[in-house]
Amino acid sequence: MARILVVEDEQDLQKVLEYNLKQAGHEPIAAVRGRDALELARARRPDVVLLDLMLPDIPGTEICRTLKSDPVTRTIPVIMLTAKGEEIDRVVGFELGADDYVVKPFSVRELLLRIQAVLRRGGEERGDEPEGRVEFGCLALDRAAHRVWVEREEVELTALEFKLLVTLYDRRDRVQSRATLLDDVWGISADITTRTVDTHVKRLREKLAGARDYIETVRGVGYRFVAAPPETPP
Repeated sequence: MARILVVEDEQDLQKVLEYNLKQAGHEPIAAVRGRDALELARARRPDVVLLDLMLPDIPGTEICRTLKSDPVTRTIPVIMLTAKGEEIDRVVGFELGADDYVVKPFSVRELLLRIQAVLRRGGEERGDEPEGRVEFGCLALDRAAHRVWVEREEVELTALEFKLLVTLYDRRDRVQSRATLLDDVWGISADITTRTVDTHVKRLREKLAGARDYIETVRGVGYRFVAAPPETPP
């Protein structure tokens, strides 16, 4: 059973979601306004947030940004619910750290399956995480704190960039296709073009500066994190 925060101002849809979540064995808690959602997220620490983007007080995008920048709530998965289905809207959502993006009108059954997928991914990631800070050449990262350092200088990454970096790092010396990264990092199969992956990898490399070469391009296939850091010249 998961505690799921439903942030939705359409009363009928909110009731439908609450009913179906209860039927699936989950514990729904509801908020109509963005400010209430932020307070509930900090106080109740839900396992997933279902976040409508059109709210009466604060845009859902700002709520997502706030949740993902707060150390108390940054690891809570966010599934955006919106009537906007264009690629640019989805890209913005994932840039802000959303874990999935569901376009209205949607199938409740599909939404429940997406919730399960997000919960499963979160459990697998927590199970794989070593405790403390990991160091790899001039790169260091702390999963629990979502912090990254290069040559002892902290680097500011978005939640999505951090997830992309950790995914590549955990699969060192294994080529990851763009489609695989879309599925595992963005949580989608083909709703966004592979150009999105290239754009984010380019931006991530720019931020990593001295560690940028740890991420290699495998032409025609995808990307690979090096097996071992290059030796530092004496």
